[in-house]
Amino acid sequence: MHKKKHIWCAIMIILITAFDQITKFFAQKYLADGSSVHFIKGIVDFRYAENTGMAFSLFSGARWIFIAITIAACVLAAWYIFANKCNSLWLYWSIGVIIAGGLGNLIDRAFYGFVVDFIEPTFMNFAVFNIADCAVTLGAVSLVLYLVYDSFKKEKKDE
Repeated sequence: MHKKKHIWCAIMIILITAFDQITKFFAQKYLADGSSVHFIKGIVDFRYAENTGMAFSLFSGARWIFIAITIAACVLAAWYIFANKCNSLWLYWSIGVIIAGGLGNLIDRAFYGFVVDFIEPTFMNFAVFNIADCAVTLGAVSLVLYLVYDSFKKEKKDE
């Protein structure tokens, strides 16, 4: 059972990472000239940006620190899920999605020295981001929801 779960999780990680890299390739190819494309007019545009920092360009220029931290986090997370430490499929997949996002941005940092961002919400003032950022964010939200759910479940069990 675990082997099948591991294979599907690895496939999911590869597919999310590949989708991230493919979308970034097209962003570089078609938007690096400074052009912008309305994806959903008034809501989301595609606009090329290079981010040498982390979220909202914080800590710009710390490339090797980000690479080291991302590698460490991805290795630890992968060990946790592939060593059968996860007792919940929800937890397992949440961590897998986070790993995929981490790998997507790690590839950019390692090869380019920056992360390619291209999704720009235009209905509010927000940072430009990418698919890997979405994966990390959604995986983290799912992880937090799981931890809250699990703590309530344990609390109820202890009653």
